[in-house]
Amino acid sequence: MKYLHTMVRVTDLEQSRYFYCEALGLRELRRMDHERGRFTLVFLAAPGDESAQVELTHNWDPESYGGGRNFGHLAYEVEDIYATCARLMKHGVTINRPPRDGRMAFVRSPDQISIELLQRGDALEPREPWTSMPNVGSW
Repeated sequence: MKYLHTMVRVTDLEQSRYFYCEALGLRELRRMDHERGRFTLVFLAAPGDESAQVELTHNWDPESYGGGRNFGHLAYEVEDIYATCARLMKHGVTINRPPRDGRMAFVRSPDQISIELLQRGDALEPREPWTSMPNVGSW
């Protein structure tokens, strides 16, 4: 058995692609438009780790997706948690759970999918402005 991907439904494909690729740093591997089924699939992966993919599914006909913590979250290991969070903030992303401990942070996608960011290796030394930042919303 081999893990293939995790699928998340998105309401605005370009907004979601911007979040996952430009802000978070994933790469688009392939895109498939299914005219007959009226949906688009976009497969993404972290650079150098194409075996763990996220599939963005965009149904062309508007739908409302009830979100919630029942989905859980996607998790990514990052080289520098502080630099990653700073880059996300520059792209307008809210850091819902800041990396006060130098180890873990949470953000949400435009469709409210929770994303956990974990520091590779040992936790970084706690530092400002992260140690003073409060949680925002749910994560």
